[in-house]
Amino acid sequence: MNEQVVFQAEGIGKSYPGVRANDDVSFAVTRGEIHALLGENGAGKSTLVKMIYGLVRPDQGHMTLLGETHQPSDPRAARAAGVAMVFQHFSLFDALSVAENIALGMENPPARRELSARIAQVSNEYGLPLNPARRIATLSAGERQRVEIIRCLLQNPRLLIMDEPTSVLTPQEAELLFTTLRKLADQGTAILYISHKLEEIRTHCDRATILRAGRVVDSCDPRALSARELAAMMVGGEMRDIDRSGRIAGEVLLHAENISISAATAEGTALKNITFSVRSGEILGIGGVAGNGQEELLSVLSGETRSPAGSVTLEGRDLSQARPEARRMAGLLAAPEDRLGHAAVPDFSLTDNALLTASGRKSLVRNGLIDRAAARGYAEQVIRDFDVRTPGPGTAARALSGGNLQKFVIGREVLQAPRVLVVNQPTWGVDAGAAAAVRQSLLDLARAGAGVIVISQDLDELMELSDRFCALNEGRLSDPRPTESLTLDEIGLMLGGAHGMAEAQI
Repeated sequence: MNEQVVFQAEGIGKSYPGVRANDDVSFAVTRGEIHALLGENGAGKSTLVKMIYGLVRPDQGHMTLLGETHQPSDPRAARAAGVAMVFQHFSLFDALSVAENIALGMENPPARRELSARIAQVSNEYGLPLNPARRIATLSAGERQRVEIIRCLLQNPRLLIMDEPTSVLTPQEAELLFTTLRKLADQGTAILYISHKLEEIRTHCDRATILRAGRVVDSCDPRALSARELAAMMVGGEMRDIDRSGRIAGEVLLHAENISISAATAEGTALKNITFSVRSGEILGIGGVAGNGQEELLSVLSGETRSPAGSVTLEGRDLSQARPEARRMAGLLAAPEDRLGHAAVPDFSLTDNALLTASGRKSLVRNGLIDRAAARGYAEQVIRDFDVRTPGPGTAARALSGGNLQKFVIGREVLQAPRVLVVNQPTWGVDAGAAAAVRQSLLDLARAGAGVIVISQDLDELMELSDRFCALNEGRLSDPRPTESLTLDEIGLMLGGAHGMAEAQI
C-alpha cells in the first residue's frame, strides 16, 4: 500500500429495502489532501461517510485506515481509530459551556481546568479562538462550528470528515475555516469534504470523487474544471442556465410594518421593528447567519406566531391577526427551513403531506371529507412537475433523500399559485441540479406575477435570485439594496451587523 494513503475503500456496497445506496465504491484519500465527495442528493454520500464513521455497517467490500482494516462497530471505535467527523447539524447542548460540551464527546475527559487550557491552546493554534467558559446559547453559528471542530482536533484525527461545513457561515467565517483546513492538511491530516457549493470545491479541494446513483462515476482535479463541468459530471449531462428574464416589478403585494416579537425561548431571537415590502414580480432576498431571527420572521409571516405590534398586509388586506390557514387562503404561503418535522411529517405519506397545506387552495377536502383521489392526484402532480425521485405518493416523507423532500416541499407550495411565497433555505443541502430546478421554479413564480421572499444563508443563491437584498442581524433588518450593486464582501459585512442595521423604512 502507498504509505501516503490514509483511507481506502474497495468495493464498498450497502443496500436498504428497495434501494442500492452504495454499489462497488472504491476511492482513496491521501495524507495532507482535501478530498471532495460530490454527488446529487441520493447519490450515496451520506451512507458512505456513515460507514467510515461507524454509524452504518457495509454489506460488502473492504476499508483500510493507515494500512489496517477499518471496520468500526460504532462512532466510538471510529474515533479511537483516528476518524473524526463534523456534521452538518451541530450536536451541542445550548445550556452547557464550550468545555462541558467538548467533555461530553470525549471517552476520558481530563479535569475541567486542564481541558479548558487545552481548548484555549488548540483553538488559538488553529486560528479558531474560543472561550471554554462561554455558554453555547451565546455563540454565533460560526462559533458553534468552531466548538465542533476543536472537539475533533483534540482527538488528533488522521482522517477528518466535514459535511456541508460552510452552510451556516458568512464569507469571512468560511475563509477562516478554509485557512484552518489547509493548515491541518499541511500537517498531514487527510480531509474528506462534502459540499454542494461547487465554487468552494474548485477553490479549496485537491481532488474530487464523484458519485452517481451509489456508484463512483469519475474522479478529477476540481481546480482544473469549471463549476458547470463539475455539475455535469454529477448529473450525467449538461446543466441548463437559469432564466431570469421576463420579470417586471409591479404593485406592492405584501407590506410588513414595525413587526416586533419577544424571543420565545432563551435561545430564540426577538424581532425588532421589522419593516419591508415585496412587489409583484419581485424576489426579495433576506440573508443572515443562522440564529438571527430567520425562523421567527417566517413564523410571523406565516401566522404561526402573531406579532403583538405592527401589521402584515397582503394586497391591502390586514392579515396581522389571521391564522395560518386564513393567510394561505388569502394567498400568503410559506415553506419553513426544517423540511422534516416542520414542513413535513416524517411518518406521513407524500399524499398526506400534500394534504396538510393544500387542502383549502386545492379543494382536497369537501363537505368535511378528504377527497383521497384528489389528494393523491395533487401529490403525483408535485412529484411529476418537480422531478421528485420516489416510488410514489404513498411513500413516507422520511424515506426520501433530503434534496428530493426539499423539491416536494417547495413544489407543494409553488403549485398552489400563491400571491406571495416566503421560503427559508430553499436549497439547503440540495445538489446542483435540484437547486437549479428549485431556483427556476421561484423565478417562474415571480414571472407569473407573484412576490417571493427568499430567506437564505447561501449568498450565491441570494445573488442569483434576488432583485433586492436585506440583511437580518440580531432580529433587525437592514435597508434593502439592489442586489446587482452589492459585492459579496459588502453582504458579508451586512450579515455581521455593519452597514446601517437600522430598521428598514420602505
